[in-house]
Amino acid sequence: MSPANTVPNTFGTSRVAAEPHQYGFGTLAIHAGAEADPATGAVIPPLSLSTTFKQRAVGDFVYEYSRSDNPNRSNLESAIAALEHAKYGFAFSSGSATTATILNTLAPGSHVISVNDVYGGTHRYLNKVAASMGVETSFVDLADVGNLRDVVRENTRLVWIETPTNPTLRLVDIAAVSAIAHEAGVFVVVDNTFLSPYFQTPLDLGADIVVHSATKYLNGHSDVVMGVAATNNDALASKIRFLQNAIGAVPSPFDCYQAQRGLKTLHLRMRQHAANAQRVAEFLEASSLVDSVIYPGLASHPQHELAKQQMRGFGGMVSFRIRGDTHTADRFLQRTHLFTLAESLGGVESLAELPARMTHAGLAPEERNELGISDNLIRLSVGVEDGDDLIADIAQALESAVAENKMRI
Repeated sequence: MSPANTVPNTFGTSRVAAEPHQYGFGTLAIHAGAEADPATGAVIPPLSLSTTFKQRAVGDFVYEYSRSDNPNRSNLESAIAALEHAKYGFAFSSGSATTATILNTLAPGSHVISVNDVYGGTHRYLNKVAASMGVETSFVDLADVGNLRDVVRENTRLVWIETPTNPTLRLVDIAAVSAIAHEAGVFVVVDNTFLSPYFQTPLDLGADIVVHSATKYLNGHSDVVMGVAATNNDALASKIRFLQNAIGAVPSPFDCYQAQRGLKTLHLRMRQHAANAQRVAEFLEASSLVDSVIYPGLASHPQHELAKQQMRGFGGMVSFRIRGDTHTADRFLQRTHLFTLAESLGGVESLAELPARMTHAGLAPEERNELGISDNLIRLSVGVEDGDDLIADIAQALESAVAENKMRI
């Protein structure tokens, strides 16, 4: 755990991280947690692979054992805290490990309220793992925040939301949910993976903890699996820090080194992701080969005004329903040349997937239907390639997929 406003060690020293509100996002992304190495003067802090560290005397040390802390992880955690406007940052071996660690702060008999349109892995953990440990979850449509008051109980301890949600890009009013939850003494966790802190800072809107699958936009190059969390709450930070060490689901120094390198271009990448996604969404919306398009940056999105209110940009994720059925969608995904058929998202390269049969296949068909995850819903992670090339790729794949559909009819 690295507080952004303290200096735990010489490797993690950062004047920029200590005073984050004095600097713009790009400056923080590049400099927070990234002071030159005091021993050699190296501008980029070195990779520290050691598992154990020499003590000056018994109990007199900066680092003790790499599961408990490590120079590279400390640097990354400082940077995460600075970007999310937090006092404390934490890094874990995956987004799922982050989820598990936070939910392990709850005692048996606790009740959790989760947005119903939640990431499949989170849904699985809440339903299969947390439930086995005596933690009950209610999945609720929080697009209408009034629904929250109806399900809060005496034993409710946590509200878990994603905004935008995956893959239907519904939004949740973070400030409104936080206000209602805090009235009942309930903490709020926001999964900010789809937007990154460049476009949305949930702690500023009242949330207590923000989490990310850092595998996605934060690292941004599809070569690191990692999760992160950040908070300003001292008591929560103490619990998370204890469990981070006790459970031990921590990232390697190399992964921390890679992820921090990715952070340095986050602001540049997110601008291009969003610019390309806006163009792709507008192209799809104008196409007669598409039934509907979901993107918060479109005026047609039912929560477009909320998007403008709590987000500084609309992100790089676009979902659409191709005209046809699951076979049409499958053909589209096989016809693209630049959009790679693959799970995950947030890398510099463009990806496409079919949620009903891939990321959300674990949900029962009736659950998918209720959430709007139809068999022809395609999710795009729009990369940072040339926008004209991406649109041309989509256009030819649509024409081919729908034309073949007509031939089958």
